[in-house]
Amino acid sequence: MSSRHHVRNRFVLVGDLALIVVSVLGSFALRLDVSQLPFYFPAALMMCAVALLVKVPVYFYFGLYRRLWVYASTSELRLITVAVTTASVLTSGVMLVLISAGILQPGMPRSALGIDWLLSLVLIGGSRFALRILAEQSNARRDALREAKRVLIIGAGDAGALVVRELQRPSQLNLIPIGFLDDDPAKQNHQIYGVSVIGKVNKLSNILDNQQVDEVIIAIPSAPGNIIRLVNDACRTKGIPSRTMPGIYELLGGKVSVNRLREVDITDLLRRDHVRVNDEKVGQALEGKCVLVTGAGGSIGSELSRQIARRNPAELVLLGHGENSIFEILLELQSNYPSLKLIPVIADIRNAQRLDSVFAAQQPQIVFHAAAHKHVPLMEANPVEAISNNVLGTRNLVQAALDHNIERFVLISTDKAVRPSSIYGATKRLAEMIVLDAAHQHQRAFTVVRFGNVLGSRGSIIPIFKNQIANGGPVTITHPDMVRFFMTIPEAVYLVLQASSMQSGGEVFVLNMGEPVRILDLAEDLIKLSGLEPHKDIEITFTGIRPGEKLAEELWDEGTPLAQTSHPDIFRLDQDASLPTLNLTQAIEQLSTFSLSIDRDALNKFIDSLIPGSSISESRPSDLQLSTLDL
Repeated sequence: MSSRHHVRNRFVLVGDLALIVVSVLGSFALRLDVSQLPFYFPAALMMCAVALLVKVPVYFYFGLYRRLWVYASTSELRLITVAVTTASVLTSGVMLVLISAGILQPGMPRSALGIDWLLSLVLIGGSRFALRILAEQSNARRDALREAKRVLIIGAGDAGALVVRELQRPSQLNLIPIGFLDDDPAKQNHQIYGVSVIGKVNKLSNILDNQQVDEVIIAIPSAPGNIIRLVNDACRTKGIPSRTMPGIYELLGGKVSVNRLREVDITDLLRRDHVRVNDEKVGQALEGKCVLVTGAGGSIGSELSRQIARRNPAELVLLGHGENSIFEILLELQSNYPSLKLIPVIADIRNAQRLDSVFAAQQPQIVFHAAAHKHVPLMEANPVEAISNNVLGTRNLVQAALDHNIERFVLISTDKAVRPSSIYGATKRLAEMIVLDAAHQHQRAFTVVRFGNVLGSRGSIIPIFKNQIANGGPVTITHPDMVRFFMTIPEAVYLVLQASSMQSGGEVFVLNMGEPVRILDLAEDLIKLSGLEPHKDIEITFTGIRPGEKLAEELWDEGTPLAQTSHPDIFRLDQDASLPTLNLTQAIEQLSTFSLSIDRDALNKFIDSLIPGSSISESRPSDLQLSTLDL
């Protein structure tokens, strides 16, 4: 360490020699006119020689070459002032003696001696403190590099480039991008903002073994689940943390940035290839319209409200029964869309008179009906509530829509409505029938969009599994062979809006849910994402199928013709088996009367008689188990 600083002081000495000459010549240049400089040039050279002979030894005497200037402080500043002043006084004395002796011309400007002192003070002192400043900056950079994490970026597209740009800006992130992985052959060995594409994604394990990587960032919002899974498994095996951007449906209308990075979760592992078609058509269908969303505080309703708000509606009416959830989505939308007119309405769809007054006051043009009781075991234990809310509430809403000439009406439905085995599924199928009957009877653009489970909704399996894992297990599953269709909430809602822009009236649209997912596999993935091993760190137990449950769900009745639409992930059922000879109005009135009776068997049989393929009367009586989860 000491030898290194000794070498540095040698350089300081060389620098001082140059600064002494600059100071002397500068003092003459500042004192004289340009035309006088040639006449006094010999005197300037003589003074340079004197200054070099006098000042350097004086600086040595005062210890200016024995200091570690990277630690210079006010005491060193005083030392420099004394040393420079002493050297300048001695230099001036020698010069005055030379002038008196006649060696130099008598007319030499003596004020140049004072200017030389000032310049020497600035140059000699400034050079020392410049060393300290440079050392501090160098140490700060070195400390930052030492503390910073080395990050590998998956994806060299627009999102990856933005992430690298953010990481390279001065911030508290302390992340250094060291390279990209991307499967595009054209990008290999190229650089983006100085960061190279060093291979393809399938080389991740080798790179993690051979290079120092502290973190992996997946910067591909449209990456399908298999890519996320590959990266996450490789990182988990090597003990390296990984983060990702939200999926493209979550980013619609938002910004791609480092602030959106988060840990990989189960929704990422189940992502499908992203397809966007006719996004402009969705915007045209909603822009400038007054849109009403029922159940606007729920999981689906709140996401519907977010995505509708991005399409510039004239007004957005947030209707819900729970004041807290409506208040939360209202605050969120007010913050994100301050210019949008938002109308919160606390109302129960079972109150027909209240709905009529809301429609009369707000005059909505488009209605998205997402309000429903949805928990299978709860509805098995409370069939009266399921019928009054899901069936009679939908009837009230459809009637209000007819009375007030609503342009478009969209019912959010479920795969449990197909050949239902539960009260919940049956009530949703009856709600479908009410909407479709109104569309056919009145030639209105009323339609149904049907899809399977959504990930992360309130009371769904993901939050319950996470809670069970956090408590150390066990994770409870009803049956090892239980499978379900899954989709993220943003993707489901995006496709609902796509389907609503296609409707002409009376259609049942079915979303492409992909391959069904085993609940057991889902649980094991969640345990692994928590950094634990399934069946070792966290036990998985099977509790048995509950009343109303099926091992697998269907999205349409067997034999129903399925037609492709303009969107590859949306299908249309050409014929829905809804018993065209059924007097639906009379049947709903009878159902309302039956639901108030205590004869559950008679109620179930009556419902089975209304719905094709319904089998709720075959389910065993409900023995509600709140410890198990809703599928």
